[in-house]
Amino acid sequence: MIELLDPADLPRARETGAVVAGILQTLKGRSVAGTNLLDIDRWTQAMIAEAGAQSCYVDYAPSFGRGPFGHYICTSVNDAVLHGLPYDYELADGDLLSLDLAVSKGGVVADSAVSFVVGGAPAPEDVAMIGATERALRAGIAAAGPGARIGDISHAIGSVLGAAGYRINTEFGGHGVGSTMHQDPHVSNTGRPGRGYKLRPGLLLALEPWVMADTAELVTDADGWTLRSATGCRTAHSEHTIAITDGGAEILTLPR
Repeated sequence: MIELLDPADLPRARETGAVVAGILQTLKGRSVAGTNLLDIDRWTQAMIAEAGAQSCYVDYAPSFGRGPFGHYICTSVNDAVLHGLPYDYELADGDLLSLDLAVSKGGVVADSAVSFVVGGAPAPEDVAMIGATERALRAGIAAAGPGARIGDISHAIGSVLGAAGYRINTEFGGHGVGSTMHQDPHVSNTGRPGRGYKLRPGLLLALEPWVMADTAELVTDADGWTLRSATGCRTAHSEHTIAITDGGAEILTLPR
């Protein structure tokens, strides 16, 4: 299903995006050595409630997961890259943490993710990998606008990731959002320009470049949710929700 947001409802989408961005920025500031992933989850639950929003994750039970997710945020550490199920683990200096959050407010969903290294001395290779996903995200957003096609976004993202030397997995990628979290169209992290769905004003897309340092192969953790690199290498993930408008792409989940 592809939904198009009425222009009059764009302020609601902006409000949801601001909630997601604010929670992620607060969590990033609190995530230091010694922070437990379950505390991050509890903080997220409280902030969602305080904002008058609803979790998109806690009851989520898609075909690729094992039952309801049961938590409020994805916390992916080091070799975990997607759908990281929070568990009893205390962060250590040097851990590479990705936080992925989607909430609904006023009937509109926003979805965003950020990756960062815990502590004050990140390894250069981690900085480079995170930076590649952020540049790819910017390139994908720049390629989005009325009249462009999904393939233009995918090509822009894939060109940046490929030029940086990363292999690209196409099992999971970006997606439409609207009244629900995961909608069509799928937005692969690589593709051919000029192909796929033609973008229209009112379309909301979550774009999410993610990579693993030396592989494109995923394995599923014993928890039934967390996706890890098959080689145990480190990973990174960046994501924003954008709205296609007459003037181009508006980023809804930018920190304020």
